[in-house]
Amino acid sequence: MTETRTKGAAKGRRAFLKVGAGIAAGAVMAPTVSRGQSGPISMRWQSTWPAKDIFHEYANDFAKKVNDMTGGDLKIEVLPAGAVVPAFGLLDAVSSGTLDGGHGVLVYHYGKSTALALWGSGPAFGMDANMLLSWHKYGGGRALLEEIYKSIGANVVSYPYGPMPTQPLGWFKKPIQKADDMKGLKYRTVGISIDVFTGMGAAVNALPGGEIVPAMDRGLLDAAEFNNASSDRTLGFPDVSKVCMLQSYHQNAEQFEILFNKAKFDALPAKMKSIIDNAVEAASQDMSWKAIDRYSKDYDEMKSKDKVRFYKTPDAILQTQLEIYDQVASKKATENPLFKKIVDSQRAFAARAMAWDMDTNVGRRMAYNHYFVKKAPASTAAPAKK
Repeated sequence: MTETRTKGAAKGRRAFLKVGAGIAAGAVMAPTVSRGQSGPISMRWQSTWPAKDIFHEYANDFAKKVNDMTGGDLKIEVLPAGAVVPAFGLLDAVSSGTLDGGHGVLVYHYGKSTALALWGSGPAFGMDANMLLSWHKYGGGRALLEEIYKSIGANVVSYPYGPMPTQPLGWFKKPIQKADDMKGLKYRTVGISIDVFTGMGAAVNALPGGEIVPAMDRGLLDAAEFNNASSDRTLGFPDVSKVCMLQSYHQNAEQFEILFNKAKFDALPAKMKSIIDNAVEAASQDMSWKAIDRYSKDYDEMKSKDKVRFYKTPDAILQTQLEIYDQVASKKATENPLFKKIVDSQRAFAARAMAWDMDTNVGRRMAYNHYFVKKAPASTAAPAKK
């Protein structure tokens, strides 16, 4: 009996030790798995902008919002243009996984599909950039953009965001007074605007932002457009030109693009994807507010300190842009059914949204003139006798 009891006890101890060892092993292994799941995820990004440009600042602003909103669980580092690939190589780098993501504009991928230019490179039927983003989110644009990227085999998740103000016609040696003044000019632009200005007689060269001013300084360009007062000033346009023509239809509705490598994005937890969705919209609005503040300051300083002369682009030139754009778009719609599909979608949305916008919102010029434009004092002289 005692021997039996002793054997039973020993057997029980062995079983207990075996179970205990298993539990101990699990306890040792569990934190390793937990650390792997809960540790920070790092992403290496690149923008398509020089480090000193406000556009690169916008890229960092977005990254900071995500990093802060995830409590550091996702850490995005943004490198400037050229750190890994040239500015125009961003899409391929993100799609292949060379980069985890990036910040740029859709028009920089124009060589992959002409339809990508319809997110901002063209008159957008008169819509501004915020209205075009409304079309993208609520009017079918998102699905159409996914269709384009699928058609070219791009392994990316795209977020258009950050509505830009109307971009200038550009920087010139002397004011442009009529459409014929564009003929023969060595001019920089991108996207479908290449076709528009070529149609106006310019010799067009597409260059990324950081290369434009050096090209103008060396005489490789006669004129160029980039984007806004802050970027243009930082890039050094006032050093090579003192004439800037404001207002144009070639890019009056452009926005930025945030790109993720699709495999990297799909592997993120659902909660983190939701944070990114909301961070994009928060960054979009914040960018708009920052742009108003910074662009207006630099615009004022270019006039007062840099002695830049700004001119409104004549209406005759704007009308010529619209007419040539229609010819270009018609040709590209014939060549690319997806281009036509997007144009038709934008046109239907713009017809409704533009009518509402113009009928509803009061013009700002009258109020500005009322408060800020000095009025000539009323004459005190006696009326002349007849």
